Amino acid sequence: MKSNRRVKKQTGFTLIEIMVVVAIIGILAAVVGPQIFDRPDEARQVKARQDIGTLVQALELYRLDNFVYPSTEQGLQALVEEPSGDPEPANWKEGGYIKKVPNDPWGREYDYISPGEESDFDIISYGRDGVEGGEGFDSDLTSNDL
Repeated sequence: MKSNRRVKKQTGFTLIEIMVVVAIIGILAAVVGPQIFDRPDEARQVKARQDIGTLVQALELYRLDNFVYPSTEQGLQALVEEPSGDPEPANWKEGGYIKKVPNDPWGREYDYISPGEESDFDIISYGRDGVEGGEGFDSDLTSNDL
């Protein structure tokens, strides 16, 4: 009686094949890695510009309702809670203009400067280093630059 057993041939990867694949992955990581590591700072700058743009739009709505921008002392918090002090808001929108004032992507508050004129204010993020001035990712981002 003949047996109809089939012998299964075992297949798999050899150690050399695995080492070649690991070497290729290592080379790709060495070439592509440095290009990817700069991306988080670029993303933070884009986020800061978007935040500043959102704050500018909210300030414009505030001015339409109240005829002036909030003072420097009232700050960006005037977009969330009805401010007190001068200038007194004429028609502050119940519920505010934004839900909360965001921090910049580096975790610091945006600076808001308004000398009290109807059409003048500036919102500033001091970039990665948090200090005025700088170049590259340390440069300041302002509402005047949008």
